[in-house]
Amino acid sequence: MLVGVVARAHGNRGEVIVNPESDFVEERFRPDRRLFAKMRDGRTSALTIATVRFHKERPVVRFAGIDTMNDAEALAGAELKVLESEIAVLPDRLFYRHELVGCEVETKDGRAVGRVTAVEGPIGGSRLVVERAGAEILIPLVDEICVSIDTIGRRILVDPPEGLLELK
Repeated sequence: MLVGVVARAHGNRGEVIVNPESDFVEERFRPDRRLFAKMRDGRTSALTIATVRFHKERPVVRFAGIDTMNDAEALAGAELKVLESEIAVLPDRLFYRHELVGCEVETKDGRAVGRVTAVEGPIGGSRLVVERAGAEILIPLVDEICVSIDTIGRRILVDPPEGLLELK
């Protein structure tokens, strides 16, 4: 499961700035945590966080064995992941972003809307990015609009306010 993407090297001691892709940033990025880096060339390697601090809500991470700016620059663009077995079960009506991607979206009355391609925004302001006929529609991920979410059946029922599905 994706938890972040390395944005760039930071400083000359091997640190990197990470763009988090998790609502559990403090849990995912802590010392001694093992992450798997999928590099731009497709290689994957296990990395252990040596130190972490936060700047403007983004983790600034130094991984064990990554000690120079050149080492850190080589990580730019790497996707940081955790094993599926390491993610906790969430309470009802809470979902991991990856569980929603690929779900078909339709209205309560059965009209097809499209397929979820991404989930954007923080936990309190997330929105579904839904592809429909080559365009994207942003649907707020709130109970009043997303009235039923079935991750096993890969289906989300929405009750959109007037005009929402016509916005581009």
